[in-house]
Amino acid sequence: MIHQTSGRWRLGLGLSLVTVFLWGILPLALAVTLQVLDVYTVIWFRFFGSFLLLAIYLAVQNKLPNLGQLSSTSWQLLVIATIFLAANYFLFMQGLALTTPANAEVIIQLAPVLLSFGGLVLFRERYTQWQWLGVGVLTLGFVLFFHAQLANLITAPDKYLLGSGLLVLGAGAWAIYALAQKQLLQYLSSEGIMLIIYGGCTLLFTPLAQFKTLLNLDILHSSMLIFCSLNTLIAYGAFAESLEHWQASRVSAVLAIAPIITLIAGWLTSAIVPGLIAPENITFIGIIGAILVVIGSVNIALAKAN
Repeated sequence: MIHQTSGRWRLGLGLSLVTVFLWGILPLALAVTLQVLDVYTVIWFRFFGSFLLLAIYLAVQNKLPNLGQLSSTSWQLLVIATIFLAANYFLFMQGLALTTPANAEVIIQLAPVLLSFGGLVLFRERYTQWQWLGVGVLTLGFVLFFHAQLANLITAPDKYLLGSGLLVLGAGAWAIYALAQKQLLQYLSSEGIMLIIYGGCTLLFTPLAQFKTLLNLDILHSSMLIFCSLNTLIAYGAFAESLEHWQASRVSAVLAIAPIITLIAGWLTSAIVPGLIAPENITFIGIIGAILVVIGSVNIALAKAN
């Protein structure tokens, strides 16, 4: 059996937009934290903080998952989702450390594309002709929007290319996690699934974290780290719940807008706090591409099904 959505597409759309905004600004906050912390410690703190806050919330609401009722299939899916989400976090953070926030957000957009096609194949979702047209517009928009970044990859040093390769692997790992997450909704609530996954990922990264470095953070970097953890909790909670109400292929189309949020947030941050992060440049052709990305995403997400 495969998971079926609730049909409340407006709620799914709203939750997807929350996820897009939070994931759009996340690379900037992560870039700041990586100035003083290693990758493993940042990842551990994000998972641990999310696990702790969600566990408290579910305990107060008396909604903690009953692990004794899970089948072997459920456990297998949970293990897959946990391992591949942990791999995504590690690969994305390493790629971000070796490249730039904009480049990381560009390449990681392979993830929702892979999720979209996975939804078409595994969950028997279908695109209409108008939606396939939206895919074409979205693709053209990305080519124009990220022309400068794609050109940089050709002449980039080995370190930059390695980071970009890790981001591609991270995108594939995330798509596998997301497809497993959607199927798990047959057995558990979205909150229960994320609680177990957060706990599992926390255990995976605990041996690698450098806890002493957390004691030496200043106010700026402490605030950024706490924000990253809250971002993880809220964004992934909204994403997991959106899959309950809307098709994976349509959710993924909305997520494609995230890089535009990253660039806008980067411009604003550079203007308000000069020197905190390097500003990103975009040409007129890139602006046209951004418009096409939005048009294509909206067309895929909101076009009526047959």
